[in-house]
Amino acid sequence: MCLFCFSGDPLSPDEAKGKYGSAFGAYAGNSNKFEITMCQAPFKACPCWISSMLCFPCAQTHMRKKALNHIEPGSGWSNYKCCQGYFGGCCCLQPGKCGDSACPVPCMCLEACCCPGLAASTNSMLIRDKYGLGLDEDDVRLIRCSNCLMCFAVILSCIGICFDWDGERACINIVNGIADVTFCCVSGCMTAQCNYEIERREEQAPQTEAMER
Repeated sequence: MCLFCFSGDPLSPDEAKGKYGSAFGAYAGNSNKFEITMCQAPFKACPCWISSMLCFPCAQTHMRKKALNHIEPGSGWSNYKCCQGYFGGCCCLQPGKCGDSACPVPCMCLEACCCPGLAASTNSMLIRDKYGLGLDEDDVRLIRCSNCLMCFAVILSCIGICFDWDGERACINIVNGIADVTFCCVSGCMTAQCNYEIERREEQAPQTEAMER
C-alpha cells in the first residue's frame, strides 16, 4: 500500500538530473510501454522474478547476453561494454576502455556484483531503446519508492555514526533490511519485465515476417 504514496507522474526536471536520473529521464516522453508493468511482473513472469532475486548476478549476466543478442542476433558478447555506456565512467575507468571488450563475461559478472542496480537498469534500457518504450506509472512509483528507502537507510546509518540511542543498531538493521529487500524485489520486477518483453517480441517476430510475405 505504501507504494501508492508515491506519485506516478512523469519524472520532474530535478529527478531527471545526474547520471541515473538523466538516463531514465530520456524515456519519459516515449508513449509506447512494456507488455507488462513492473507491478504485474511477479504475477505474469513469476519464475523469472523469483530466480532473478535468488541469484542476482547470474540473472543479470544472462539477461545482458539475452538482450544483446535479441538486438543483434548471433552477436554473442561482441557488443558488450560496462553498463553499455549508459552511465558514463569514472576517472580512468571508461566503458569499452577498461578491458571489458577483451573479457566481457568476467567484466559483466563484476558489474552485476558491484553495481547491481545499474546492471539491471542497463538491461531494461537496452530494450527501451530498441522499441522506444517509455515509463509507465508503476515503473515511476517503484523506482521512487526504492530510491527513497535507500536514501533513508543511508541517512539513518550516518545519523547512527554521530549519535547513540537505545535500539540504534536494531533500528538501522531493520531499515537497511527493508531497503535491501525492496531493492531486490524492484530489480527482480525490472528483470522479469525485460525478459517477458524479449520473449513476447521473439514470439511475434515469425508471425510478423509471415504477414509481410
